[in-house]
Amino acid sequence: MTFHFQCLPVVTVLLGSRNNSNQIHLHSDSARADKPTDISFDIPKVQKLTPGAPKWANYVKGVVSIFNDRVAPVPGFNAVILSSVPMGSGLSSSAALEVATYTFLESITDEKTLKLTDKALACQEAEHSFAGVPCGIMDQYVSVMGEEGSALLIDCKTHEARHIPLGDDHQYVFLIINSNVHHELSSSEYAVRRAQCKSVLDKLHRVSFRDVSLKSLEDKHAQKLLSDEEYKRGHHVVTEIDRTYKGANALKEGDFETFGKLMNESHDSLRDDYEVSCKELDDIAHCAQSLPGVLGCRMTGGGFGGCAIALVHTDHVNDIIAKVKAHCVSNPTPTFFVSDAYQGATHVSLEDWPQYHY
Repeated sequence: MTFHFQCLPVVTVLLGSRNNSNQIHLHSDSARADKPTDISFDIPKVQKLTPGAPKWANYVKGVVSIFNDRVAPVPGFNAVILSSVPMGSGLSSSAALEVATYTFLESITDEKTLKLTDKALACQEAEHSFAGVPCGIMDQYVSVMGEEGSALLIDCKTHEARHIPLGDDHQYVFLIINSNVHHELSSSEYAVRRAQCKSVLDKLHRVSFRDVSLKSLEDKHAQKLLSDEEYKRGHHVVTEIDRTYKGANALKEGDFETFGKLMNESHDSLRDDYEVSCKELDDIAHCAQSLPGVLGCRMTGGGFGGCAIALVHTDHVNDIIAKVKAHCVSNPTPTFFVSDAYQGATHVSLEDWPQYHY
């Protein structure tokens, strides 16, 4: 069970059209994309596409391959990839590219996937098989299903998702704080955490952590089976599921103070039990949590750098930004943006483009 604050006011766009050939030509406009930033490859008619260099193109190739096999034949096209989503920041830049690619393919083939869960799961599969990242489903779900003014409650066991309205009271906003730190541990340690969690479930003879209670995790028999590290990983997941339910209920009731406290507890658990935070994120969270106008702050994303997200009173935003900046003088200077809940992926005509954020 996961909880996400829908799409952010940053975008990834594929701008392009059919080219009446048997090739796909891509250009990435991202300064952080690995080289080369231009790549061409044949449409997968007979021979399957395979991953390779550059890495950024694998996210596109994976979606093209799955779409071509399951939805409709993919025609040749030229496309430029534009993105204001900072890479490696924990803000779902890879999922944004996958979902943007899938939405682009829907447009040029006139074949729209009506079941949004199928679209999200296809993009997740593309990341698993072509990028080699065993990611969860949250990022793809929110990129596909984002709804303005709502958070998204995702049941990872049943693949169901529910929108939780954030209400019409605009006293509070979410402040994204990018630490501008990226430790290379993030991708490798994510796979390690997945393996550790699977080991916990295997030893407890459970399929999902939804079937594991805190009582069963603390049982003497379980304590003998699990290593200290495995217990901590399991403790984080079980308590985070509970916080997710409580957080959804708090938002339904407009109880932002309780939601903020749950965010603080979540960060503590990610730091101490799941061990995916880092000094820079801890500094940001600790500083923000101590400031007037901040209800809660936690890291977000895969960890080991990237972003924190704070729930703050609108009247205090500028003061909070100034004080966090002043606190982080020994670290890279953080960057900030205020977030609301925006719509997920959609087709945009050139005539409508100026109204979008980029």
